[in-house]
Amino acid sequence: MKGSTRRKLVGFLILLPTLVSLGVFVYVFIGWTVGVSFSNWNSFSKLIKGEYIFTGLRNYMRLFEDPRFQTDLWNTLFFTLFFIAGCLSLGIILAVLIDKGLKGSRVFQSIFLFPMAISFVVTGTVWSWIFAPGILPKFPQGMNLLFKLMGLQALQWRWYTSTTSILHFNLALIPVIIAAIWQLSGYTMAMYLAGLRGIDQALIEAAKVDGATDRQIFWRIKFPILRPITLSAMIILGHISLKIFDLVYSMTGSGPNNVTDVPAIYMFETTFRANRYATGSAIAIIMLVMVAVVIVPYLVTSIKKEV
Repeated sequence: MKGSTRRKLVGFLILLPTLVSLGVFVYVFIGWTVGVSFSNWNSFSKLIKGEYIFTGLRNYMRLFEDPRFQTDLWNTLFFTLFFIAGCLSLGIILAVLIDKGLKGSRVFQSIFLFPMAISFVVTGTVWSWIFAPGILPKFPQGMNLLFKLMGLQALQWRWYTSTTSILHFNLALIPVIIAAIWQLSGYTMAMYLAGLRGIDQALIEAAKVDGATDRQIFWRIKFPILRPITLSAMIILGHISLKIFDLVYSMTGSGPNNVTDVPAIYMFETTFRANRYATGSAIAIIMLVMVAVVIVPYLVTSIKKEV
């Protein structure tokens, strides 16, 4: 056996356990979930008896007719839009300020990155205390108590317990979005900061010699160079937002009238509390498709560029 062939065989044998595990615990289970989503397994007794009856798209059709699931989709849409916009905006602002080399910028850089070391469960718990509305107007808590001490009672409201909505946007999502932005804006800051420090300074110096202002340098030189980083950040943040569970569950749960409900929470309650396995599987597959719509085009484009 030649040396190159032997090395390839050894490499394949090393990767084989990982490939088998990946195939079984990812793709086989995805296939199993797809199969269950087309079945009648919406009770524990049917699951135990193995009474599999193919029902086609019935579970999916019922989901899209379900008012709660419709609310979940709207919540996911608005959460994703505002979450990505907030993280990108705050991240690039912080990156630009730190890149200027202001005094104490390294300290603040570390401070902005600290939230990434915290789990979503801890973040949700702490921010649920901050935005706890209390009993208004006599016994406010959290931010409402701060507003009372500052004489700003007009700003008090029910935060994540509010049932007010504007054009399908539940205002109770605002505290959840703020908490999510707080945790991941440091991540986008780090990405943008790496991109800014990787820009050839000769370009900047040449622009200054030509009389370009700092604003023109940013928008005409730096920002176009940072577009690939912006796209990567959007893909990663979008992937996180579409399958968000732990932050929302620990902070608000579904909220009153499901105002902060998301598909992952609905899937969890449907599958593991109501034992409606077919419906829960259908929700899981819909979430998988939503994430795939975001991730797959990016991966295909990246592979084409490498080729």
